[in-house]
Amino acid sequence: MAKNEELEEVISLIKELSEDFSVPRNVKKNLMVIEEILRDESKELSLRVDKAVSILDEVSEDPNIQMFTRTQIWSLVSMLSKL
Repeated sequence: MAKNEELEEVISLIKELSEDFSVPRNVKKNLMVIEEILRDESKELSLRVDKAVSILDEVSEDPNIQMFTRTQIWSLVSMLSKL
């Protein structure tokens, strides 16, 4: 799979998560910020991925998110790490 396709898949999953009613509002805001970062083609992909992973790491520590959501976030981190 091409990097662009993988990136679009990650962005799609981020959108899904941000539309989930069980996800806290502050986490949704961070997910939207991550989406913007990943779409910003004026910066190198590696920089965008590093920034997104950093934010996701912080988000995964949020005590208010459900375990299922935390698992999805870890999955996103794993997908981004492959890019």
